[in-house]
Parts: sequence; C-alpha cells; structure tokens
Amino acid sequence: MTTADSFTLAPSRSQRNSLGAIARLWAAMGEHAPLYVVLVVVALWASAVAIFGLPGLYLPAVGFAPMMIAMLVAITRG
Repeated sequence: MTTADSFTLAPSRSQRNSLGAIARLWAAMGEHAPLYVVLVVVALWASAVAIFGLPGLYLPAVGFAPMMIAMLVAITRG
C-alpha cells in the first residue's frame, strides 16, 4: 500500500460529528442565527484589523469586489 492509497478527501468521523453538532446548534438558535453569524463575521474582521492593521481592514473588501460585480450582473440580467 502506498501513501497515495491511504489518502482520502472524506471527512473523518470527528469532523462529521462536529458538523452535525454545528447543524443542530444552528437549528436550535432559530431566529437569532443570522444575528450570531453577523456578529462572528464582524468579530473576525475586527480581529484581522487588530492583528494586521490597515490591510486587515481593506483587503476583505477588495476580496469581495468580484463577488459584488457578479451580483450586480445577476441583478441587471434579471
């Protein structure tokens, strides 16, 4: 058996269990889930600014620019 034979891209049992736990937690949060997602994203962005400084502030916006262009194209095409 070579190392290529033992390498798989399937998630391990612990990863599958943690994904299930996250899904159950998401379902249990109910109507507050979007608020928590927004708070986590803002906290991650703030920590990026604290760690990396000014590039941590503007690089996520630069990274999302192609997505916003695609969204505008999708909106204009109907």
